[in-house]
Amino acid sequence: MLAVFAKSLSADDPLSGLEVGERPEPEAPAGWATVEVRAASLNHHDLWSLKGVGLREDALPMILGCDAAGVDEDGNEVVVHSVVTSDGWRGDETLDPKRSILSERHMGTFAERVVVPRRNLVPKPPELSFAEAACLPTAWLTAYRMLFTRARLQPGATVLVQGAGGGVATALITLARAAGARVWATSRSEEKRSRALELGADAAFEPGARLPERVDVVAETVGAATWDHSLKSLKPGGTLVISGATSGDAPPAGLTRIFFLQLSVVGSTMGTRDELDRLVRLCVERDVRPVIESEIPLDSARDAFAALAGGDVFGKLVLTR
Repeated sequence: MLAVFAKSLSADDPLSGLEVGERPEPEAPAGWATVEVRAASLNHHDLWSLKGVGLREDALPMILGCDAAGVDEDGNEVVVHSVVTSDGWRGDETLDPKRSILSERHMGTFAERVVVPRRNLVPKPPELSFAEAACLPTAWLTAYRMLFTRARLQPGATVLVQGAGGGVATALITLARAAGARVWATSRSEEKRSRALELGADAAFEPGARLPERVDVVAETVGAATWDHSLKSLKPGGTLVISGATSGDAPPAGLTRIFFLQLSVVGSTMGTRDELDRLVRLCVERDVRPVIESEIPLDSARDAFAALAGGDVFGKLVLTR
């Protein structure tokens, strides 16, 4: 079958290890299902995998990709939850210390077919296209958990989204707006600030800009470059929820501000199968749809990876069949 896989790892030149070609058909063990992949979206995790972060040399060649929507053996349209837990784990999948996500220990979704635990399948409603549904399991699920499970965002609150433009950031803006929050966003790019406003943000600022007032929640995925601004943007008792650190993870902590203003700093990772199910229903009931930069054929995956690595992307890149 046709697949997109890592044949080697390189921290300096990650795309050098990317291969598009034939791989063996997957075999589903007991309790697992085979899904015909109709669409699969890219995440920065796929680039990090090619750099050797979370992916070991002895696991190569590894089919990349965390997210997918497709059709199972019974003809059901499904969305794939990518968090794979240990056999005996029960409860919140993100808290299993032995968890992994597809493309780390198990073959990923950038292929004509993928096998996953049957419990990882969520029904795809007909209102969502395969491409839209394929955007949900990582970036959008991460945003959903950040806002509603970890930060406990309330209608009428103000949330600041740092680094508008990427898949998680566009999801944060859209979901927070759908939940009745006032949404502010930052970006270095004037074009991305304008697109954030089109997406539903109430205001957009340059990074580090002085805000009209302090906010209830800051959604942080950038890390070192925006950390100080994030802390200073919170009102007393506010919450900073973080799910990534693309610019580095060792900024000054700002501990005095945190304890004096009683700020909450909350980590968030991926999301559960039940949260994905609720996210899918929210998208239908509130008529919310992911922002898709472009849909690209599976055999042209290298172009999608190059665009993601270049950073000039607003929303999600989706591989389709």
